[in-house]
Amino acid sequence: MLTNIPLYIGLRYTRAKRRNQFISFISAFSLIGMALGVMALIIVLSVMNGFDREMKERILSVVPHGLVDQKPLLHDWHLLAEQVEQHPRVVAAAPYLASTVMISYADGVEAVELQGIIPEEEARVSIVDKRMLVGDMALLQPGEYGIVMGRILASRLALAPGDKIRITSPDINITPLGAFTRTRHFTLVGVFEVGALVDSNLVFIHLDDAKRFLRQPGAQGLHVKTDNMLDAPLIMSDIRQRLGDSVQVKDWSQTQGSLFQAVKMEKMVVGALLLIIIAVAAFNIVSSLVLMVADKRSDIAVLRTLGLSARQVMAIFVVQGSAVGFFGTLVGALLGCFVALTLTSLMNVLQQWVGVQVFDPDVYFITQLPSVLMWQDVVVICAMALSLSFLATLYPAYRAARIEPAEALRYE
Repeated sequence: MLTNIPLYIGLRYTRAKRRNQFISFISAFSLIGMALGVMALIIVLSVMNGFDREMKERILSVVPHGLVDQKPLLHDWHLLAEQVEQHPRVVAAAPYLASTVMISYADGVEAVELQGIIPEEEARVSIVDKRMLVGDMALLQPGEYGIVMGRILASRLALAPGDKIRITSPDINITPLGAFTRTRHFTLVGVFEVGALVDSNLVFIHLDDAKRFLRQPGAQGLHVKTDNMLDAPLIMSDIRQRLGDSVQVKDWSQTQGSLFQAVKMEKMVVGALLLIIIAVAAFNIVSSLVLMVADKRSDIAVLRTLGLSARQVMAIFVVQGSAVGFFGTLVGALLGCFVALTLTSLMNVLQQWVGVQVFDPDVYFITQLPSVLMWQDVVVICAMALSLSFLATLYPAYRAARIEPAEALRYE
């Protein structure tokens, strides 16, 4: 029976009416602060998970899951493609030739990534042909010097299908008359939109036109599509072992890794900043328990004279403070999970009610606020909140255990 006394008294102190209303206010403020902190952290991390998922789905639908490059350049890319496609988890492989070039029209000049492709082969590894707003990827025919670009880039240069644009290669031609850059006029035959950064910095031409313009004898390598983009690093590593050192193999985590690492780092920083809210609530638990110990000095003295040990007195206040932290964490977790799961729908309803679109498709790559609730995030957040709540109770509980009964009851 004595072993249950600290739990019973600690929970009773939590819900009992106190003579000092200020202590009750601080305890309630601690619970509300803990709930708000946990809820905010769950919602914000869910939104950042949503942005991370949108970026991966949009960018990796255009950017190849893997690259297999070979030097010297591939005169016959079919042989290497057959070797790569023998891997059971490779869906398709398509040739490409890439370079950074300057594209200009009227008064606009942009640095873009130019990729020479074979449209029917590229369609096996990319979805660009399914995201055409104007024109068709099939209009890229060898010898006609057609070009396809993203919507944002075409809008920035004020281009329309049929316009002639000038592309300048970074290579320098040395002639008896001096050094000159290599330029060529291309005709815009299509505009695509995938809703990612590539809409503003990626253009496509036919592989044969790219070889002639860049003066390269063959394809640079292969774009590789795997059956699961998240497993691409392991699959490409296996391909590297199969093909040996004659080729250079990369995956999307290497070509686009800095972008996703930045998102991951931002998630960690924002999470650490929002954790301060929970820490503030934990400090409020310290304040309320210190005041509670001062208010209950005579009660503690009576309990000690009735036979409770110092450790049991300490356990009473640990239970009380932990109970505040537990209920605050529970309420915050439930509210946070509910809002995170329904955030997209709630934002859509709010936009319709207010009549203002938060995410303008002309400015952002998304039209609604994404949210992905990851249960491991919820577990980590709740564990941290409960740990801070428990640690916050130790000092006030230790002070309560140090109270001497005779000293506390001297003036009673």
